[in-house]
Amino acid sequence: MSLKMFKFIDEVIGVLENSKDALETASDDLSIFFEQLIIEKNEGYLNVNSRVKTKGSLKEKILRNNYYNKYKTPEELLSNLSDLIGIRLECRFVDDEANIYKIIRKYFNKIYDDGLYYNALTPNIRLDLRGKQPQKQKNGFKIYRIDGKYEVNDMSINFELQIKSLVNIFWGEIEHKIIYKNYNYMLGDTFLKDIMGSIKKNLSMIDNQLLIIFNQFNNQNTMNPQIRKNQSEKLLSKIIYDIFSTRMKNSIGFVVDFKKPCDTIMKYIFRTNNVEYVEEYVSTITKTISRLNEISQNEIEFDKEIKFERAIEFKDNFSKSIGELLVESINEEFQWNLFFRILFTIEEGNNCEDLENFISFLRNRFYCNEGFLKLPIGFTDDEALNVKECFMNIIADSFNRLDSIDFIYDDNLDKINDAIEKVIDLVNEDIEDFTQWQEKKDIYTKMLSLKILSIFNDKLNIEDIEEFINNLNRKCCKEELSELLFRYLDYMNLLSKVKPEDFLSILNKSV
Repeated sequence: MSLKMFKFIDEVIGVLENSKDALETASDDLSIFFEQLIIEKNEGYLNVNSRVKTKGSLKEKILRNNYYNKYKTPEELLSNLSDLIGIRLECRFVDDEANIYKIIRKYFNKIYDDGLYYNALTPNIRLDLRGKQPQKQKNGFKIYRIDGKYEVNDMSINFELQIKSLVNIFWGEIEHKIIYKNYNYMLGDTFLKDIMGSIKKNLSMIDNQLLIIFNQFNNQNTMNPQIRKNQSEKLLSKIIYDIFSTRMKNSIGFVVDFKKPCDTIMKYIFRTNNVEYVEEYVSTITKTISRLNEISQNEIEFDKEIKFERAIEFKDNFSKSIGELLVESINEEFQWNLFFRILFTIEEGNNCEDLENFISFLRNRFYCNEGFLKLPIGFTDDEALNVKECFMNIIADSFNRLDSIDFIYDDNLDKINDAIEKVIDLVNEDIEDFTQWQEKKDIYTKMLSLKILSIFNDKLNIEDIEEFINNLNRKCCKEELSELLFRYLDYMNLLSKVKPEDFLSILNKSV
């Protein structure tokens, strides 16, 4: 009996493998068809996901349903398998499921000889719309699941069409991978049902909360993209803090304040996802919440070293200078360790990739400063690039000198970018060509360095001011020194950062 049973299963798998290419093509065709049908008609649509039944899944289904007794031949079994191909239409909210179903009902408006519904434009794609949707499952929950038939190249292929919101996709993963496929569960049926019901109820609540957020974004008072972005970032930053503070308390017995790192990580996530439109906000929020939900199930060890899978790769001198300090500090300074532990846990790449991506992000925050576009017209592209590299080196040097996580907080990155633009404005006023830049670049690079240091310190060191004045003194006559010094320091808002006695002492020495 057993030998005959498994022989039959092997024969079915053989037929499946022989039809694999045709089934994959059919799966792609159906994906394209349904995407084109839905994408223009429903803003809640996100994606179409398709798959052909795998060998392992088919074996398990044959055994679980005793198909080896029900069907005489492999061909008969496969022709009666309703989900040989699976098509899943993914959307944002549960309400969107019903809207997409209405679009499908409207399109498939004729009845074929076999009782299935079709459209005159595509009679080879038919759906069984005779039953009530959404269907009630054995577990008591509802799902939009529709049987279909696709005829192509003398083949009649069964497929199953599902419509699922993001929370129901997540619920399906829980049910399928944790409960449905886990035969080690020994919980009583009632207890298990109560647990699953509670999870589903919470997911429904999340769906409702996301819908409220989406509607709030569309409210007339919050149409400003920046307001939307700030609201989203604050929401997720709070969730990150709550999850990781609990894990920190469990791991090391106390909690330090890390709200600013959470804010910075959320800004990083939103910027790297190029979030701009409402759909992108909701998608990023949903993906992040889903990831955070996974994280919340696990313990995190805050007293362990962060390890890298390979050597970190640096694209340029700026990245190398910044990156080497980060690698050195990441297991020496708790604030750096905490920041990257959170970031690496949320991001799904390996630690090396995540660090390289963050360094690239940091580099681009400065490298793409619009101020660089205002460099003097007399500069060639190569000369303008040389100036940009000089400023980038100063930023990297300042980062190494300060060696503080405060440097990467978003408000400070904005202040540094403002400083770059201010210095470039002065370059535009004073410099006509690259030769002049070469003669006076020490003045402007030191000015940028002073401004960056002033962002993080109440007062500037006398040595830094002395170096700046000496640079200025070498490039101009003594009669101009005082005037230029006051002009530059005043324009860069640095006068308040210098102790008057230090300033006068150095100025007297120079003059």
